[in-house]
Amino acid sequence: MRLSTVILPIYRWHEQGREVWRRAEELGFGTAYTYDHLSWREPFRAGTWFGAVPTLTAAAGVTERMRLGTLVTSPNFRHPVTLAKELMTLDDVSGGRITLGIGAGGTGFDAVVLGGEEWSPRERADRFAEFTALLDRLLTEPDVTAKGTFYSAVEARTIPGCVQRPRLPFAVAATGPRGMRLAARHGQAWVTTGDPALYETGTPEQSLAAVRGQVERISAALEAEGRDPADVPKILLTGFTPDRLAPFASVDAFTEFAGRHAEAGIDEIVVHWPIPDSDFAYDQDVFERIATEGAARLA
Repeated sequence: MRLSTVILPIYRWHEQGREVWRRAEELGFGTAYTYDHLSWREPFRAGTWFGAVPTLTAAAGVTERMRLGTLVTSPNFRHPVTLAKELMTLDDVSGGRITLGIGAGGTGFDAVVLGGEEWSPRERADRFAEFTALLDRLLTEPDVTAKGTFYSAVEARTIPGCVQRPRLPFAVAATGPRGMRLAARHGQAWVTTGDPALYETGTPEQSLAAVRGQVERISAALEAEGRDPADVPKILLTGFTPDRLAPFASVDAFTEFAGRHAEAGIDEIVVHWPIPDSDFAYDQDVFERIATEGAARLA
């Protein structure tokens, strides 16, 4: 079991942000991710919120070993051509330590911030498929021309390409059949937050069963693509299951939670860096013990 963290982009860099990212590496997290939104839900909507790519670029300069990434980037306000150039540069700056978490996006602030209407679920899925396929090409090939329904490229140059070959890895967030097929085709990892239908009224047991079913379905999708499911890590982003706070009560509680999910097929668990007065208001000392003692137990 691999243990990673997600650090929301809410810290002024020279006041606190730099030290938070350094501390994440000191604690031994495998990857530190950040959200790629322009703003997020309350209480963060009205507060400080920085851009994901500049934040990760700065983090690359103050860390050496830990992987870095988005969790997740979506088509809501991104275009594959400009994103590919930023990612190629970020992979170079970090020395090949970047993972792109990528998802279909959703409704809310990011969906309408550019002045358009929210996309229907079908259009969101259509855009996600076209976006991911073109981004794959842009990060793999030096010169791409493509004409799509939603996204096009005309002699788009991505030179010299990624440090990681053939490109930086994609961790694809998907729970539906179409998204899982996309993850199986393009992903080097798969991401879930569990079953959102269980967030408010479900039980931990129901949530665990749902995650187990998702793992089975992504494994079947990978096999249908001729890929070995064991070669594609299954990632759980915590904080969105019915027992979202309980695992952080103690090291024992967390390792029991992580162990159950490891048995269900999860290979990497991502925990939010503690934030007071939020859904992630864990005790910092317990959190750091989870990162060290808990990770050692799960190794």
